[in-house]
Amino acid sequence: MSLPASVPVIETEDLILRGYCERDFDAFADFAASDRSRFVGGPQKRYESWRSFMAGIGHWTLRGYGMWMLEHRSTGQAAGRVGVIYNDGWHEPELGWHIYDGYEGKGYAYQACRAARRHAAEHLGMNSIMSYINPSNTRSLRLAERLGCWHERDVELLGQPCQLWRHPTEEGC
Repeated sequence: MSLPASVPVIETEDLILRGYCERDFDAFADFAASDRSRFVGGPQKRYESWRSFMAGIGHWTLRGYGMWMLEHRSTGQAAGRVGVIYNDGWHEPELGWHIYDGYEGKGYAYQACRAARRHAAEHLGMNSIMSYINPSNTRSLRLAERLGCWHERDVELLGQPCQLWRHPTEEGC
């Protein structure tokens, strides 16, 4: 099965950021069913995950950008998702990340976020993008700090308290 032509492919040292393939769904659904998904709308039942998976594909069609599936270069397995989303009710487009079980703590989120952030600045005019982070999501807070982000303000997202973190401007963009 070929990849959707509308999703650009970006490569990092360890990852290929690409469009969704049906073979990615099991890893997507496993993450969505886990407690680790609690910061991004989960846990979800498998049929709810299918809707979310399809919404991720649809975001690319509607907005011209979205979250890439992260393919681990050496194994070919889905390692997570990273990209820019702008859902109804959001303050502005957000750079978001979800790293699947077994791929955390290896620098993959950092690599993928840097690549996605540069793409957003160069191709979408989204320099100094933001990320929503739940204040109790310590792993995401650490990643945001490593990415050079700062806590800009507290906001409410979907009726829940949240922090808006601002990314630095990409140089040369």
